[in-house]
Amino acid sequence: MKSYKVLFQNIPWESPISGARFKAYEQDGKRIRLVEFSSELVEPDWCRKGHIGYVLKGEMEINFNGKIISYGAGDGIFIPPGENHKHMVKVHSGTVRLVLTEEA
Repeated sequence: MKSYKVLFQNIPWESPISGARFKAYEQDGKRIRLVEFSSELVEPDWCRKGHIGYVLKGEMEINFNGKIISYGAGDGIFIPPGENHKHMVKVHSGTVRLVLTEEA
């Protein structure tokens, strides 16, 4: 049965690396994630996945292979997939909370 409502409060947090955690829901080849990044986050490699999202709280920078763009609460994010759009997140202080969607 299809779900029209995602109950994030019922989904456990996953923490793949220090400074990053998320709750994820997948359906029909799509994924929506509630994500938190902290200043402890140091990504081990460039991310080449595509993401569409919205920053709920906090501030972060995304490094697009040397071009740094700042994002804050209320900003939308649209990152196409691929080598030309590889990126890394940096949080200077506090915690950033955002919602991201992507291909599952």
